[in-house]
Amino acid sequence: MFLQVDAVTVRYGKRDSRAAVEAASFGLAAGEIGVLIGPSGCGKTSLLRAVAGLERCSAGRISVGGHLLDDAATGLHLPPEERRIGMVFQDYALFPHLSVAHNIGFGLAHLPRAERLARVQAMLDLVGLAHAAKRAPHQLSGGQQQRIALARALAPQPRLLLLDEPFSSLDVDLREHLAQELRAILKASGTTALFVTHDQMEAFALGDVIGVMNAGRLEQWGDAYTLYHRPASRFVARFIGHGVFTPAEIVACAHGPCVHTPFGELDDPAECPLPSAYPSGQCDLLLRADDVVHDDASPVKARIERKAFRGSEFLYTLRLATGEQVLAHVPSHHDHALGEWIGIRPAVDHVVTFPRETPETHAARG
Repeated sequence: MFLQVDAVTVRYGKRDSRAAVEAASFGLAAGEIGVLIGPSGCGKTSLLRAVAGLERCSAGRISVGGHLLDDAATGLHLPPEERRIGMVFQDYALFPHLSVAHNIGFGLAHLPRAERLARVQAMLDLVGLAHAAKRAPHQLSGGQQQRIALARALAPQPRLLLLDEPFSSLDVDLREHLAQELRAILKASGTTALFVTHDQMEAFALGDVIGVMNAGRLEQWGDAYTLYHRPASRFVARFIGHGVFTPAEIVACAHGPCVHTPFGELDDPAECPLPSAYPSGQCDLLLRADDVVHDDASPVKARIERKAFRGSEFLYTLRLATGEQVLAHVPSHHDHALGEWIGIRPAVDHVVTFPRETPETHAARG
């Protein structure tokens, strides 16, 4: 792996009983884009700062391109300026008195003039801002300023690029577009990058691999498909996508295991655990909104408790007569009223189960 983070722990102050990052491990291959995602205070920015050299590791090791940057066991800590790592911050930190071209070339003063100008021009072309080279940053849009900051970070040809929520100050509608644009730029330049965000759509649009953090721990590291369909923990299952847990029972059928749920049986489901995986086959089943289909002909009915319009579809929050809650994506021309009962049936392609959660374990989890 080009970037290797091995069991890294970050603590702020010797008396801090809780680590900001606890034994996090992951790797990035050369040219890959990794994303750290999680709620506020989960440790994702602290982990990014440790890779940058802005925070010391209390435990663990960090290496880039086979070169060791941090090793808590030996006390090795390479200063940030010696790591050849670029960083793009939330506020871009552009120089208002310099032109776009001079902002991009700011870190290239050590190069001969002709080489410096050629590098700046290459970066302007890469981010599509050659026409704005002589303009001031404040004369450009937020998205264009973000591209200036990216070009400036890429200009010195860093071994690794780190980005800390660079879209946080932009309009929501612009973020996903810019994430896709940023991905294209990074791929075109062959840059290895690590990105921090709390926005799932940004993470999905940008990342080759995504790490979900919770309370300082990296709970899962994998591609978006794996996080969504094969979450490693209840937290990941709840955090990625819309979903709820419902009690279920795995039983032995003639053709293999099948799953009894409050709204019907899952017959011959893919990747289903055996009944022996849980005591008496009792478990909790993860149901995504796309696992529940609106079907007027179904004998199973659910009452609409909430509805959120999403353009082409509604996200319905439904309550079964037995008390269980489920979510469902329903085409927006099926505009039912709150309190109305509609037919639903299961359409579960990926069976994701966890041990049955009791009131006691739920309270312990907090």
